[in-house]
Amino acid sequence: MDSPPPLSAIKDAKVLMVGAGGIGCELLKTLALSGFPDIHIIDMDTIEVSNLNRQFLFRQKHVGQSKAKVAREAVLRFRPNISITPYHANVKDPDFNVDFFKQFSVVLNGLDNLDARRHVNRLCLAADVPLVESGTTGFLGQVTVHLKGKTECYECQPKPAPKSYPVCTITSTPSKFVHCIVWAKDLLFAKLFGDKAQDNDLNVRSGNASTSDHTEDVFERRKDEDIEEYGRRIYDHVFGYNIEVALANEETWKNRSKPRPIYSKDVLPERLIKQNGNMDSASATDNPSSVSAMASLGMKNPQEIWSLMENSKIFLEALKLFFGKRGKEVGNLSFDKDDQLAVEFVTSAANIRASSFGISLHSLFESKGIAGNIVHAVATTNAIIAGLIVIEAIKVLQKDARSYRMTYCLEHPSKKMLLMPVEPYEPNKSCYVCSETPLSLEINTHRSTLREFVDKIVKAKLGMNLPLIMHGSALLYEVGDDLEEDMVTNYAANLEKVLSELPSPVTSGTLLTVEDLQQELTCNISIKHREEFDEEKEPDGMVLSGWTPAPAVEKKDENHVDNGVGTSKNITNAEQVETNEDLEIVPADIETPAEKKRKLSEISNNDGLGTSRVAAKANNHSKVQDLDDDDDVVFISGGDSDPSKKRKLH
Repeated sequence: MDSPPPLSAIKDAKVLMVGAGGIGCELLKTLALSGFPDIHIIDMDTIEVSNLNRQFLFRQKHVGQSKAKVAREAVLRFRPNISITPYHANVKDPDFNVDFFKQFSVVLNGLDNLDARRHVNRLCLAADVPLVESGTTGFLGQVTVHLKGKTECYECQPKPAPKSYPVCTITSTPSKFVHCIVWAKDLLFAKLFGDKAQDNDLNVRSGNASTSDHTEDVFERRKDEDIEEYGRRIYDHVFGYNIEVALANEETWKNRSKPRPIYSKDVLPERLIKQNGNMDSASATDNPSSVSAMASLGMKNPQEIWSLMENSKIFLEALKLFFGKRGKEVGNLSFDKDDQLAVEFVTSAANIRASSFGISLHSLFESKGIAGNIVHAVATTNAIIAGLIVIEAIKVLQKDARSYRMTYCLEHPSKKMLLMPVEPYEPNKSCYVCSETPLSLEINTHRSTLREFVDKIVKAKLGMNLPLIMHGSALLYEVGDDLEEDMVTNYAANLEKVLSELPSPVTSGTLLTVEDLQQELTCNISIKHREEFDEEKEPDGMVLSGWTPAPAVEKKDENHVDNGVGTSKNITNAEQVETNEDLEIVPADIETPAEKKRKLSEISNNDGLGTSRVAAKANNHSKVQDLDDDDDVVFISGGDSDPSKKRKLH
């Protein structure tokens, strides 16, 4: 296949791609066909069966192999004269430091998680290398350009950190189907088939039941106990007895609908009789992940919503198959969205619990999407976004700053446009990453430990990998391979101390300096002591702030029809796609374009958005994150900064 000679800006370019999944496959192909001569790829993942429908460089024979290496081999077959260097590694590994990044002309991101994106953004800032970011989810996509000191960095607009539900919501008072999924996947499945030694309390947390003798050994299978008897005993305990215990706490149900206990004898005959199926058909292949309770029971449609009786049959059949067909794995299993039997078990358990609490039931297909954190990918969107990445990369290499665009791919046309170009904005002066603005942390300094501060703030919210924490000249904590043994011991001891009892006490008014030497990032955090926190709204027991809240975007025309830029309910409805934030599983990082982010003159005098999902999402200050490559979802809600304070780059 012949191609035109590459542009002069491309001929000497050395490009780093991070991610070789859905976007990465399309991007590598497009870079190669566009004439880029020297491409480096970092990806830590191996190829899975679920990748094959859209990651077209891979085939069935490649399952289990490195994505980066296989992608290289596939592209070299039709572009043998270019150089492609693969790294089967994590981009956060120490080898990929600032000096490594400095060798590249531009970095192109095709990642699927917020943590890695932030890490690459910081390395690009430290190395002063341009970054082209991207993301897709369903029919939505975005490409953004980031240059140090000239445009917003990736973190200039806050990316909401994941939240989690309080344990009591999951175990005692579920109100959404996702709560039932989390209970079935992270508690019940783990208790029955995972590590028995793990701390996993499935007893309802009421006043006198959490240590009841009745439940002490309920999950241990008795000697010579028939597997169906064991299954029914588990069923009756988690769906019947535990609900009755919960109902005994009348205070809990004063303002809530009461659940109903469900016992197997009320739903199923005394002995199950399978129809239209058999246990042999449950495992038509030698692959344990293909064993199926649906096949055993003769059920075929994964998009059908099962009745309570059908869910109960699937529950008992799946448990029977785990112990009968996969007994050697029991005790070491963890949930896998590609494990058919695991998905069937979790779906049935979640539906039975949902039935008890008056929550709508869901199909296996829907439940798999929620449990596996899946937002179904569209290959065409990946191809469009990959093309836009290359276009912006060429502009960057040509140093054509006036032509840079952040481009959003929409699901439905707006004024006959599916691609919305937006001029980049100057850096946000309030950004703690590129402008070093101090942050503020409300925390109970008498109860919270340094470990909690490190885990919940420094690592989870600030995204630092190798943090160093200082109070004035006192070093409170440090990570590194070259530390002396006595220093490691001292830092380990500090982790378990509450902040106010550290060698250099941290109290209200303290200014902490937190640094990541690998990312070459430093930020200051002002500590403010606070006694109490709302367990439901502030489950971390601490609140980090430093961003100016965004005002609501003014609606310009309330008569416009919704153009559906927010795509479908699968993107905006927490119960539909629920990754982790009130476990509100919302895709996390595709920023929805708001009207404030472009010149109307560049598109039309009236952009036709009106009160469409674009405006609605701007109103809600929500962000969507790339969920394509490996179906990682985060439960997210978020904010945007004041658009009136932002200036376009000229």
